[in-house]
Amino acid sequence: MRARPIAVSALTALVATLALTACDDGGSGSGGKGDKKADSSASPAGSTACKADQVGQEVAASEAPAAGDTGSVSVTLTNRSGGDCTLEGFPRVDLTAGGTTWSLAPEESAQPEKLTLKPDETTAFTITYVRGPAGDAAKGAAVKTVKFGLPGAGTDLSFPWKYGEVALRSESEPDASVGPLQRAGD
Repeated sequence: MRARPIAVSALTALVATLALTACDDGGSGSGGKGDKKADSSASPAGSTACKADQVGQEVAASEAPAAGDTGSVSVTLTNRSGGDCTLEGFPRVDLTAGGTTWSLAPEESAQPEKLTLKPDETTAFTITYVRGPAGDAAKGAAVKTVKFGLPGAGTDLSFPWKYGEVALRSESEPDASVGPLQRAGD
């Protein structure tokens, strides 16, 4: 109940990869969720992938209070480009502690959807983590920075991590995952 598994099957990784590469299709496509008919709300022809330098960001957390507890950090992004932009998939998220960087796996059961953001509309993603023990580098990472990239965008954004150590499953795997980009406020 405290921690969600983050193992990624080959099929999930393939789906996530296909979703990320399909993001830059200029807005063509059905609009998703398995619906085979054309979606009239699909992104306009002039819509492009949302760019990191054209979004505002706000970070809010439900911090894990003690080692072994699960916490979440929500990152809300607002389209500040002045035009429509699209997003689909999972953001790329890296946690950095000292000279070590860990890339987070996508939530295994999450299904990304294609989003078209009009100016000033928002989207969000969530980082879920298990808090690690303080002062034990073998069991917890003293993360200082989170860096993330949007699908189809080349520039990264970052924010300071202020939510305690992140538990480590192994030296190379944090006990944390990232959810897909979803419409915020729905």
